[in-house]
Amino acid sequence: MQNPKLVTIIGAGAWGSTLATLAAANGCSVRLWSRHYSQSLKAMLEGADIVLSAVSIKGVRAVITEIQSLPVSSETIFVTATKGLDPATTLTPSQIWQKAFPDRSVVVLSGPNLSKEIQQGMPAATVVASTAAVAAKVVQAVFSSSRFRVYTNSDPLGVELGGTLKNVIAIAAGVCDGLQLGANAKAALVTRGLTEIIRIGNCWGAKTETFYGLSGLGDLLATCNSPLSRNYQVGYQLALGKTLPEILAQLEGTAEGVNTTQVLIQRANQQKISMPITVEVYRLLQGEITPRQALEALMLRDIKQESN
Repeated sequence: MQNPKLVTIIGAGAWGSTLATLAAANGCSVRLWSRHYSQSLKAMLEGADIVLSAVSIKGVRAVITEIQSLPVSSETIFVTATKGLDPATTLTPSQIWQKAFPDRSVVVLSGPNLSKEIQQGMPAATVVASTAAVAAKVVQAVFSSSRFRVYTNSDPLGVELGGTLKNVIAIAAGVCDGLQLGANAKAALVTRGLTEIIRIGNCWGAKTETFYGLSGLGDLLATCNSPLSRNYQVGYQLALGKTLPEILAQLEGTAEGVNTTQVLIQRANQQKISMPITVEVYRLLQGEITPRQALEALMLRDIKQESN
């Protein structure tokens, strides 16, 4: 890689650590920071060309507030690799970053990226999206390799929503497999789930075609078909009879789909968006219905045209 960059990654969980390894393999100088580390964030940001946030959605605002109080170069590119929706505002992570730094380039990194597979050297691809094309290309060069293919995209909202909304469908897919409903049922669920994701995305201003790419359909397929997915595991374990608190206590990391479902319901009610799968996942997570009752509610809905 020409002109190796100094990259600071905030969040030393599985995904942040994986991205740090990818950037370092390309010759970049990488600083990995967590609140549990002794180094100050100020020292870690000094001279950084790229600042990438890989914290969970609940930690995004605190990180941004801290960075706003620190000296950061006007040339620094901010990258968000968080998948989720802010409970207080229903904003996406990139919208929160852009609102806090309106004059800076913000790039979204999202795709079908199960960190354990990438750590094992297995091939994968992702998307970096921004309205600032030059910034997206810089980030693309930092993370691209023979085993990690990075594409650019000009629809950051669509890329971000694809990676966020599929977590809700992944919970439903886990339920489907946990109940041993078969390939036909799961194919129908995932396909209708994509339709629901596109409906929401269009309403919020994202482009339809984005959801047929890696960060939409690609991420949906990976997450709905892998036991490595935390959101899939939530649904699967619920189908086996475990309670949500039990499941979350045993998970390594955060299942963002649980929070996303609650935020989606809140916003859908305001905007009157039809989200039948999300509604049943929400009722299931709230303990209002059993996994099988959720399935029956979806199967007994009024019949209609597929395009609706």
